[in-house]
Amino acid sequence: MMGRYDDSFRRQIRQALNKQTAGSSPATADELFAKAVAHHGAGQLREAEALYRQILQNTPGHAGALQFLGVLVYQGGQYAAALELLDRAIHVNPADAGTHFSRGNVLFSLQQYPAAVESYDQAIQLRPDRAEAYSSRGSALQALQQYAAAVESYDKAIQLKPDNADAYSNRGNNLYVLGRYKAAVESCDRAIALKPDFAEAYFSRGNAFYALEQYQTALESFDKAILHRPEFVEAHNNRGNALLALKQYEASLASYDKTILLKPDYVEAHHNRSNVLLILKQYGAALESYERTLLHKPDYAYVRGMRLYTRSLLCDWEDSESERRQLEALVERGLKIVLPFPILSISASPAIQRQAAEIYASDEQPERFTAAGIARRPRREKIRIGYYSSDYYNHPTSYLMAEIFELHDRSRFEVLGFSYGPEKPDAMSQRVSAAMDRFVDVRSMPDREVAELSRRLEVDIAVNLNGFTENHRTGIFAGRAAPIQVNYLGYPGTMGAGYMDYLIADPRLVPESSRQHYTEKIVYLPDCYQPNDSQRAISAKPCARAGEGLPETAFVFCCFNKAYKITPAVFDIWMRILGRVEGSVLWLLEDNPRAVENLRKEAVRRGISAERLVFARSLPLDEHLARHRLADLFLDTFPYNAHTTASDALWAGLLVLTRMGESFASRVAASLLHAVDMPELVTSTEAEFEELAVALAQDAERRQALHQKLQQNRLSAPLFNSRAFTRHLEAAYNAMLERYEAGLPPEHILVELLCFAGNEKK
Repeated sequence: MMGRYDDSFRRQIRQALNKQTAGSSPATADELFAKAVAHHGAGQLREAEALYRQILQNTPGHAGALQFLGVLVYQGGQYAAALELLDRAIHVNPADAGTHFSRGNVLFSLQQYPAAVESYDQAIQLRPDRAEAYSSRGSALQALQQYAAAVESYDKAIQLKPDNADAYSNRGNNLYVLGRYKAAVESCDRAIALKPDFAEAYFSRGNAFYALEQYQTALESFDKAILHRPEFVEAHNNRGNALLALKQYEASLASYDKTILLKPDYVEAHHNRSNVLLILKQYGAALESYERTLLHKPDYAYVRGMRLYTRSLLCDWEDSESERRQLEALVERGLKIVLPFPILSISASPAIQRQAAEIYASDEQPERFTAAGIARRPRREKIRIGYYSSDYYNHPTSYLMAEIFELHDRSRFEVLGFSYGPEKPDAMSQRVSAAMDRFVDVRSMPDREVAELSRRLEVDIAVNLNGFTENHRTGIFAGRAAPIQVNYLGYPGTMGAGYMDYLIADPRLVPESSRQHYTEKIVYLPDCYQPNDSQRAISAKPCARAGEGLPETAFVFCCFNKAYKITPAVFDIWMRILGRVEGSVLWLLEDNPRAVENLRKEAVRRGISAERLVFARSLPLDEHLARHRLADLFLDTFPYNAHTTASDALWAGLLVLTRMGESFASRVAASLLHAVDMPELVTSTEAEFEELAVALAQDAERRQALHQKLQQNRLSAPLFNSRAFTRHLEAAYNAMLERYEAGLPPEHILVELLCFAGNEKK
């Protein structure tokens, strides 16, 4: 505001001086006024003020002195006094456009934006050719969040003054807020053409390119903004955002650090820095950074949830139960307190999980299109399925899905893979891409373009394999990639998003009584929702307990779940079990050094020697599967069960003991165990879980019988029957499409158990 105001005021000074020199014998008050204006224009404000006040002492109704003194005290930050003087000037001379304009500027500084707009309107009515009034009016409308009206006002300012770089830049800001990103870029480009060193215009241009998901071009614009204004704090922060989107994590971190160096209380930079540190698995530093974020802004969206989640990664449990209860209460109040993925391990309540997902889905990706926006097509001979994922490499999702991609019936289905994850040319990425009829790398494409591409390719059913897991691209589905959109496998819960039509589950995961906790309609597969790869190799390389640091004769409990799934309550049970089974040990995944240290401390605190916790190093999957045979019993976590880790254990022949809850994530292991016909390993309470673990450890005969049953069931029960699973999944897809083609909305679907010949299904 001040820059535009000063330009206009200089013009008023020149006009005032010209008026005074035009007359032949000016009055004394006018002579003094001319001198005052000259001092004012020269920046000699003290002298100017003295003369203005002298005039008003002798001639209280001198409109010029009232107006210009009002401007002078406004420049000194005395807004109330300035407004009083300008109101007096308008009372004396209501037809002076400049006074109304100055009054609008004062009201803008007082944040009285509606009144400021009225004053600018009055100035424009008196002087319709006044470009500055339109420009300042645009700023007031922007402050009122009337962005379309602001753009119209800037358009008029530019029409009157085509070389107004500020108006072009501000117009670009408002177009950006309106989601008209390409037009915003064009407006900023015009500003830059008029003023090549315009740092703010480069910054706004960068924001628009970022929204267009053209991150490299956004980065270049932010760099230009910083070149012309090295201490441009917001540009340094947004440069970090562009680098983060480009997955240049170390460079992104450096940009956030620079931002904080320039402005230590810049809360957004602290938050962004925390997220990068989390990605880099620098969990301790991430936790400290989240703490600093909350120090500066205690209600910053989702940070309290991320802080608790980060602490869970470190197995830092001090006051965690109290914090968990507080987060649940805040979610119930509808606050943006925790992201959907962390809530799965924080809360056992499916109602809380749904509410957290709905809050985030509404906040992150409001629904853009509907299935009705996609023109109906005649049914083709083949149903076209699109699978969308960031995990087409050596990742649990691909481990589970690879054989399904290969086994789809190509006489009835066409399979497309859309990949937006990291480039990792490993054996699994090669296998997955080879299994698709068409494999499309869309990493560099914005979400809306991926959705548009999917429509052009006439995908019938878009299957979201990410949900709200890392590197998700929900914007693709918010943009309606296909008439039918499915939440499947990667995210074990509801997405709470109106643009997701179905969730693939099974009757044990989502019983009919729990459907209200899911915004999607449930598609029930008959045996188990989880696919598996019957080709998974188990290494023949010899492995021994000694090589893993395990005692040769002790009973070995194990859990290879990630550290964040281990809650204090779960650990309490585990330690009680160790205390009751003499000499036993607990074999855990070595997730991160801080977690290892904290778990050992927690064991000691519960009266168990730290040496009874053994930590497993990372190994290739086939070797990891082989070493499962060194353990005696897999102890599951709660409320976030073992998922892929449970099927890994069962595939390797290791018994899995689980506790089943109410949420999707807490019922997965139970679903797997039923699908391998081992329901006797499913418990429902802490006490039942503990008693069965101890009983199995102390009863070798019973344990051996269960082990033999698992070995027999492993290749005959439904869990690892990939061909039968694929046929059931295809039946689900067919049922979804039939409803759509009949003009019916999504509804719960129960896939019937199919009969197969040969070795597909028994």
